[in-house]
Amino acid sequence: MHTPGTHPHSSYVPETSFGVWFLRTRVWQHHVLRVAIDDLDKLAGRLNGDTPLRGGTMLDIGCGQGKSLGLLARKFKPDTLIGLDSHGESLVEAQQEIARQGLSVRLIEGDCSSIPLPDASIDVLFCHQTFHHLVDQHTALDEFYRVLKPGGVLLFAESTKAYIDTWVIRLLFRHPMEVQKSADEYQDMLRAKGFAFDAGHVSYPYLWWSRSRDFGLLERLKLHTPPPPGQREETLVNLAARKPH
Repeated sequence: MHTPGTHPHSSYVPETSFGVWFLRTRVWQHHVLRVAIDDLDKLAGRLNGDTPLRGGTMLDIGCGQGKSLGLLARKFKPDTLIGLDSHGESLVEAQQEIARQGLSVRLIEGDCSSIPLPDASIDVLFCHQTFHHLVDQHTALDEFYRVLKPGGVLLFAESTKAYIDTWVIRLLFRHPMEVQKSADEYQDMLRAKGFAFDAGHVSYPYLWWSRSRDFGLLERLKLHTPPPPGQREETLVNLAARKPH
């Protein structure tokens, strides 16, 4: 934990002022968060034997200003919803968002490298566009595995190195470039830790905002057809994985 407004640790790279502002926008909420949560819901259903993943205790890692919390509450209907973030100012805004939407959420100020929750206390862990900010990804993944119950589910959505390592993203946002990974490398990392999933539990969205060279403009003008999966460098990876019993 840290005092709001400071960043005394180096376990993550703080966002730029532009990045903090962007996380308040409709583009972020509608075109990024909502789309990812809808996709992860489908992937989790497949992982869960074609049964929707509902109820239990859900942890939103890197909940930021709380824009995801209402979407998660409505989609997954957890019995208990917890939001964790290390940025105190964002958590103040998250509390306001919770009040505005009339949600029941427990907020925790803490760090992914040492999650202040007991072992095997979480049924579903939601990690959306947070992992690529973390300097020590392996320690964070150890913590994800620790707090998940046996049989618990990780909902993981990340931008890949192909997207993060572009001039526009480098200009507007801040990330630890030495830890960025491809879609395959993220999957290898999760499997090496012990998480179980197969190809049917993974998707590779190729959304307009993730194509930083033209933001999908040529496609919308019908001047270009994007290559299919397997013939392109993936910019995003979404997956649902289970911690084995």
